[in-house]
Amino acid sequence: MATAIVGANWGDEGKGKMTDLLALDSDVIVRFQGGNNAGHTIINDKGRFALHILPSGVFNPAVLNIIGPGVALNIRALETELAELAEHGITPRIAVSDRAQVLFDTHKNLDAWEEIRLGKASFGSTKSGIAPFYADKYSKIGFQVCELFAPDDYILPRIKLFCDRKNAALITLYNQAPLDPADILAEIRALAAIVKPYARDTSALLRDAVAAKKRILLEGQLGALKDPDHGIYPMVTSSSPLAGFAAIGAGIPPYEIKDIICVVKAYSSAVGAGPFVSEIFDDEAQELRIRGGDKGEFGATTGRPRRMGWFDAVATRYGCQTQGATEIALTLVDALGYLDEVPVCVAYTLDGKRLDNFPTTPDLYRAKPVIEKLPGWKCDIRGARDWNALPQAARDYVKFIETSIDIPITFFSTGPGREDVIRLGKRK
Repeated sequence: MATAIVGANWGDEGKGKMTDLLALDSDVIVRFQGGNNAGHTIINDKGRFALHILPSGVFNPAVLNIIGPGVALNIRALETELAELAEHGITPRIAVSDRAQVLFDTHKNLDAWEEIRLGKASFGSTKSGIAPFYADKYSKIGFQVCELFAPDDYILPRIKLFCDRKNAALITLYNQAPLDPADILAEIRALAAIVKPYARDTSALLRDAVAAKKRILLEGQLGALKDPDHGIYPMVTSSSPLAGFAAIGAGIPPYEIKDIICVVKAYSSAVGAGPFVSEIFDDEAQELRIRGGDKGEFGATTGRPRRMGWFDAVATRYGCQTQGATEIALTLVDALGYLDEVPVCVAYTLDGKRLDNFPTTPDLYRAKPVIEKLPGWKCDIRGARDWNALPQAARDYVKFIETSIDIPITFFSTGPGREDVIRLGKRK
């Protein structure tokens, strides 16, 4: 049986913590999309870690951690993360799909140069090379892991095609030196040596796991509003973070996904450009930014301060519906304990009309939030383990969110640690 754990909004909802917790009851965990352009922060008995490419099950030695064919594989980032874990005495079981596509230094350079070229019109990229990588993947000039081990007579024509296509843009658009095929070949051989111990036919591994009725957890990156088809286009990522893509990006039949846990944040945050209807600014935003997360709301990958906003029922309901959520894991209610009243965005207005459904990007830029205020609980609930011992106002806030999105909240996180979770169970 497979369970997908995915994000409802812009990302940064706390999926890493929830995956780390659920890994205790899993046999296999699969990263099914994205690259090292976003991070999952995990705090457990082994320390505090920011993972970017590795699945969040690496702290359970019994779990097989798979990097699926849908991932943008930065092999040097993988090597760095494994080395950091080794420093803490952690040697996870890792398998990398031999069909995963490889991200090169050229992709990162192109990403950075394009952001410079766009100037004020830039997308706020992390400059991790993700968009150029996926462009090459779907233009069929990228390289799969299995190709890194191919002989020269196979790989050299592929390198020539790659360089010919890239050099036209490097020279004319970015005023950069052309790629040397010899340098690309050297990079390929170096990356092959790093990844060879982990490269496997992961689809076969997962077929065996399904046949053996293993518990499989599919881990997504970012959230529904960053999906290139259903998100806030063009301020989106370049792969699908939806549970519907998990079967493809992992390599299992879609009917094996029995449960979809959507992680929802008790307020809103975002990194990068684009419309953000419930956004707050200045001191109000900074106060929430400092109190949010385990070390504040700053990107695990970039360190950039996140844009902040109140809980957005319109965006969250849409994100959960798009994900096909069967249950909700709610995070970071504890960050709101300083407020006398807790503002929430319950609807939008557009041209004087109320909107309860999430609109397309052009209308999002013009939409205004309809704000209601709920009573605050004015105390610290971090680390609470007993639902019935929580202040009534905090419980009412959780119930308000559950009613707003009409999906049962089954996990309620009260802090950054693995065990700071109240399991509410399915109550609908």
